[in-house]
Amino acid sequence: MRKKNQKGKRGPKPNVVPWPFKQTAHSSANTSTFRHVCAHAHCSPVCVPGSVIQHSARFPYYCIIFHLFYIFYAAYVNSCQLVLKHRTSVSMNFFRGVITGQATGPQPTGAETIQKLCDRVASSTLLEDRRDAVRALKSLSKKYRMEVGTQAMDHLINILQTDRSDSEILGYALDTLYNIICNDEEEEQDESEDENAQKQTDDLGAQFTEKFIQDPEHITLLLTLLEEFDFHVRWPGVKLLTALLKNQGVQVQGIVLVSPMGVSRLMDLLADSREVIRNDGLLLLQQLTKGNAAIQKIVAFENAFERLLEIISDEGCSDGGIVVEDCLLLLLNLLKNNSSNQNFFKEGSYIQKMKPWFEVGDDNSGWSAQKVTNLHLMLQLVRVMVSPVNSPGATASCQKSMYQCGLLQQLCTILMATGVPADILTETINTVSEVIRGSQVNQDYFASVNAPSNPPRPAIVVLLMSMVNERQPFVLRCAVLYCFQCFLYRNQKGQGEIVSTLLPSTIDANSISAGQLLCGGLFSVDSLSNWCAAVALAHALQDNLTQKEQLLRVQLATSLGKPPVSLLQQCTNILSQTKSEKGSKVQTRVGLLMLLCTWISNCPIAVTHFLHNQDNVPFLTAQISENLGEDERLVQGLCALLLGICIYYNDNSLENYTKEKLKQLIEKRIGKENFVEKLGFITKHELYSRAALKPQPIFPSPEQMLFDHEFTKLVKELEGVITKAVHKSSEEDKKEEEVKKTLEQHDNIVTQYKELIREQDAQIQELKEQVASMTTQTDQMQATISQQLSQIQQHKDQYNILKLKLGKDSQSQPSTQADGSQVNGLQTEELSQLREELEELRKQHTLLQTQVGDKDALIDSLKSAAQTSESSGGGSANTELLQELEALKSQVQSQLADINQLKTERQELLRRAEAGAADAAPSSDGTSDAIKELESRLSAQMSETERLKESQAGLEQQLASATSTVAILQTEKSKLQSELQESKKEQDDLLMLLADQDQKIHGLKQRLKDLGEPVEDEDDIDAREQTSDEEDEDED
Repeated sequence: MRKKNQKGKRGPKPNVVPWPFKQTAHSSANTSTFRHVCAHAHCSPVCVPGSVIQHSARFPYYCIIFHLFYIFYAAYVNSCQLVLKHRTSVSMNFFRGVITGQATGPQPTGAETIQKLCDRVASSTLLEDRRDAVRALKSLSKKYRMEVGTQAMDHLINILQTDRSDSEILGYALDTLYNIICNDEEEEQDESEDENAQKQTDDLGAQFTEKFIQDPEHITLLLTLLEEFDFHVRWPGVKLLTALLKNQGVQVQGIVLVSPMGVSRLMDLLADSREVIRNDGLLLLQQLTKGNAAIQKIVAFENAFERLLEIISDEGCSDGGIVVEDCLLLLLNLLKNNSSNQNFFKEGSYIQKMKPWFEVGDDNSGWSAQKVTNLHLMLQLVRVMVSPVNSPGATASCQKSMYQCGLLQQLCTILMATGVPADILTETINTVSEVIRGSQVNQDYFASVNAPSNPPRPAIVVLLMSMVNERQPFVLRCAVLYCFQCFLYRNQKGQGEIVSTLLPSTIDANSISAGQLLCGGLFSVDSLSNWCAAVALAHALQDNLTQKEQLLRVQLATSLGKPPVSLLQQCTNILSQTKSEKGSKVQTRVGLLMLLCTWISNCPIAVTHFLHNQDNVPFLTAQISENLGEDERLVQGLCALLLGICIYYNDNSLENYTKEKLKQLIEKRIGKENFVEKLGFITKHELYSRAALKPQPIFPSPEQMLFDHEFTKLVKELEGVITKAVHKSSEEDKKEEEVKKTLEQHDNIVTQYKELIREQDAQIQELKEQVASMTTQTDQMQATISQQLSQIQQHKDQYNILKLKLGKDSQSQPSTQADGSQVNGLQTEELSQLREELEELRKQHTLLQTQVGDKDALIDSLKSAAQTSESSGGGSANTELLQELEALKSQVQSQLADINQLKTERQELLRRAEAGAADAAPSSDGTSDAIKELESRLSAQMSETERLKESQAGLEQQLASATSTVAILQTEKSKLQSELQESKKEQDDLLMLLADQDQKIHGLKQRLKDLGEPVEDEDDIDAREQTSDEEDEDED
């Protein structure tokens, strides 16, 4: 065959028909197709190897020879292809055997197979061969994860770099990398539930991830591949990058952050029309934004909020599926502990777009688990915006926006709705709590919310009923307590309303009030109700001295036939009782002690009432001095704190329990060191630090519910001062009291000066406003005057024209009666025009009179203000007013001059008109009447102008007197200030001189003592004088 082929390749002999066919080769995956075209006209156009050649009956013999020769040639080629196919089929059969577990003779190991595939990926020049090898690696990557990861990772990365044009091989490579890097939990759980095996699997994924990101260019390459729109490239790329972020989040975040347009490329995934890619893009962004504030800011400014809210709205808000949950988780990542994104979210009016999320219907039964999850995350998102850990300004701004857009009202609707699941109700209560915390407007609105009951009851009362009900879930009771605390936080008005429900004058026997519920819980048999009620009542007294004193008036009827006792006394009675279980006893006593400490702190009257009961102090000292168990240590510490408050805030009004006597009692019965040690038991308790972290009471079990957040602040504030107060002597106490009195005096002086400065600032501000208004009115008057001047100028021009016309008419006397009537007609028209103009002038003068009257009123108010003002602003304002009045006076005088001139011109004009119209008697009579009427109106206007001038002069005199008064007051003030400064300087100089003199006297005495001269101290002299005085009295 090979020789025949070689001969055939040499070509035909001379005089022989040329080679009748040509050979073409088309490469495909594993085979090549050979075709020949016969040159004879009767032959088939295409003859495939192995086919039966059929020609026409008339074909030359040499055609047969050439066809036979081609058949031998094709057989050789096919034999070579069969050898190649056999080798390929052997290898593929081996792979199938490895995968399916078939035993077909001696099988290579998985590592050997993977090594051969890696060699094939690295050395094969055909794209088809490399694609098949990568596909085989993908199928083996889950079972032989370790081998594929260690041997094939570099080859797969090289495929991503070199074969960018073929999307199919890129998809296989990305899927293979994902399989070896991702820790598939489900598969691992199916294989083994051993924790060690799971840990090894996680470590394996972390190791491969670390190997992949050793070169940051690999992440950049992956980000570039995500720009490909092909589904088979983009989707595996998203999954691979998500797996990398899960395993080595911080390192991958750093690479993405410095990559050009890295975050922007990932944000484009949210705009993908294919939901699979968009949803996995959400998971990718969740991992990317975890704990990285810089990436969170970039994602937020890439319009993430708008896109996520659109997706949530399109998916059906709370009724949506898991996509809504993913969007909400991403929003929580972007907003939590990120003040910049929170401010951007608020400024972008996205809070208003959250309101439709919380619209619930009347029928709330049958909520799906996904809806509960979605609504729970939505409530958490609201809480992130108003969290107590945020800055106070940002929290207050968000609270205001939530009230204005109706979000708070919507949350209260859910709070009072029926059929809402318990966990959603609990989270809604916590959310409402933080929305109203510290916001007076929101707290007032919440106080006005009523439950849909018959009769309607306030929402606060309904919530307190749940808190003191031991059948309610523990988390719900904690949420209600937190809501009540937030309602009273910095809300003295709400505190007063709660305390007022306990006072005898406001108790309504027909309705249940908040105070009655708190008292009922305080004296209940349930220890948790005791603790919650005590803490709630303590918050009603927090930083409110008035309510602490008012609560002392509360009287309780314990039983029939016995006199009522005060609430304070009843609390101490319960505290001293010992008939209850040990565990609940501790919780009840801790709650009552916290209430008493909060009640009497910073309230000397309450301290006096507490000490007035003779049994309280012995009970506290007995509790502190005893050696009790571990559970009772906290009670001992709280008793020590309560006794220390009685010492620190004691006003010594009770002779038996003054500060000094209480300290002596502690020193004798307890010991100062022992007392301080017992006081330190509070802060050393393990639950103290947990309660001090957040205001919300979060406890894993009711037994651990011992401390309140606000009470931990009180302990931190009082522990040091009580320790110092116990160790101080009586002399130090006296000095401290003197210092306190001095400081109080200084504070009073400073307060007085502050009030004086505030009053002066208010007066200055008022004067400034008056000056501004007067300046505005002056500008308006100047505009009016300028307008009047322009009108007067127009009138002058019109009168000049009329004068010229009348002059011409007087020179040319009419020769006939008709001419005379024309002149009279002209004069009548001119006079009517004059009458209208005079009427307009009269109106203008009336307006001017009104404006001058307004000016008069303003000057009077300025005069009264100037008499009481001590600032320099009044003098400058009066000076400006004088200048404005002078200008106004000059303008009025100029107007009067113009009016006088017009009057003279009119008189001359009338005289000429009368002389020219002597022949027309009837017409002239009418004209004279009109002129007389005009003259009378003009005289009236002149009189009004004169009166205005007189009133202006009077106002100027009054303003001058007011100005002089202000100047006198200013002079007196400056004199007083200078005298005060001089007296202060003199006092300082005297003090310096006295100090120098004392030093000199001390030095001289010391020198006399050194010389051996007897020197008497001032104390000795005073004692001797006192003794002599006593002797004189005895002699008398």
